[in-house]
Parts: sequence; structure tokens; C-alpha cells
Amino acid sequence: MTSLAPLKLGLTGSIGMGKSTVAAMFAAEGVPVFDADAEVHRLQGPDGALLPAIEAAFPGMTGGQGVDRAALGARVFSDAAALEALEAIVHPAVAALREAFLTRHAAAPLVVLDIPLLFERSGSAQVDRVAVVSAAPAVQRARVLARPGMTTEKFEAIVGKQLPDSEKRARADFVIPTDVPLETTRAEVARVIACLRTPIGR
Repeated sequence: MTSLAPLKLGLTGSIGMGKSTVAAMFAAEGVPVFDADAEVHRLQGPDGALLPAIEAAFPGMTGGQGVDRAALGARVFSDAAALEALEAIVHPAVAALREAFLTRHAAAPLVVLDIPLLFERSGSAQVDRVAVVSAAPAVQRARVLARPGMTTEKFEAIVGKQLPDSEKRARADFVIPTDVPLETTRAEVARVIACLRTPIGR
């Protein structure tokens, strides 16, 4: 019997865990992937649909190249009210795009919703299963500190705002490691897909 809607796998993980790499592996296996971060970048990029609303709420934060993400990030990072105002602009737009994605792929047996703050924003209610991408703390730290403009203080502040990796793993249906050879990670992705495409236990 064909499912009336795809099974939705929420893919999440803390900063530097390798979630983008794992999402690409799902896509390479033919699983449709909705990348919330990528959609936000498009909405805030040149000619992005959210530029007028963001400029109205945060004057001077947009220009020809779209939103000045560094400046806007610094503006809202320690200001709860400003962050809430930004999220009130961004989240409904992303939700609408996600629903359009699900409509386009209604006949697929499985889709991946790549949601960085899935647990932090109660996004687990939007999905049927959750896969957490994880790596050892030392690996995570080295990856993030290698990024341009990243500092130890900024890294620690970001991690402090995210649910601990240990708790994410405890809540997950699947844990996908990325501090292992790529082929090992790829094999785990294939195992997850095979498990979720089996029409039992849904």
C-alpha cells in the first residue's frame, strides 16, 4: 500500500558536526532534502523576498548583496527581543517553503528536513523520525575554529545556545557519526534510508 505522504526524517546536529555533508549524502541517494539554512540564505540574499521586511525592522542591514549577515547576526545575538523580531519574519517564510517542498515530493517514500535547531525550536513535532549528526567534541571544535572569522569565544557562545550533543543523541532515532571515514558515514546514511523505507513501524 502506497503511503499518502512521505515519511519525514528530521536531520539535525550542532555546529561543526558535519550536517551539510550528511545531507548531501542523502541527496546523492535520491532522497529529497529540504535545507532550511539554504532557504534562509536565498530569502536574505540579493533580491531576496525578505529584504524589505528585514530592512524595515533593522534599518541599514541590507544592501545590493542582500542582508549583511555578519552585522545582523551581531545585532540580534545578545538581544532576545531583536532575535524574536527577526524570527517572526524568517520562520513563517521558511515554513511556507517547507510546505511547498512537501507538496512537490508528496509521492516520495522519504524526505529529509534539514533543520539545524530542530530540538531547540521544538521542530521534532514536524517530523516522523530524527537523525542527529555527531562527532567528538575535539573534532567539532577544530572544524568550527577553522572557519573564517571564528573565535573561541564566539564558538563557545554558539555552543552554549544549543542543546548539548549528548542530549540530542539521546533523543534521536538515529545517530550518524562524522568523525569516522567518509565511507563509514555514507554506509550509515544508506542504513538509515533502508530502515525508513521499510513500511513497518511507521
